[in-house]
Amino acid sequence: MFIVNVESAICRDDKWLVITRSIKEEHAGGTLSLVGGKVDVEGSTVDIIERTVKRELYEEVGIEIKDAVTFVYSSSFVTDAGCNVINMVFLCEYDSGTAYNKSPDEVEAVHWMTYEEIMNHPQAPPWTKESIRRVALTRS
Repeated sequence: MFIVNVESAICRDDKWLVITRSIKEEHAGGTLSLVGGKVDVEGSTVDIIERTVKRELYEEVGIEIKDAVTFVYSSSFVTDAGCNVINMVFLCEYDSGTAYNKSPDEVEAVHWMTYEEIMNHPQAPPWTKESIRRVALTRS
């Protein structure tokens, strides 16, 4: 059984919205990351992935995105606790709100960073760099 995780990539004025994950987080605490989270069990439903992307953005950093989200790629990993995770990355378009640290248990800090700043950041793990690389290619 897999946990399904979604991540959102948003670019405004050539800067990407990224967070520093809280050190309280089980997986990759203290690292640079896209905003995202786990899909909740809802039974039979539609647009669960898209709604999760929107929900996580609002819950963690307080912003809204436009309805259309573009799937970029998926990957899988195993957490330190041995949980299998499918991770899905989406390119999203900003709609409204000011990004801030709305969920301190999940988000240490909020940043708008250029592609180069993320790629050279000491706390950017390889998977975050790969996600930014892929969404930047999709965006161009």
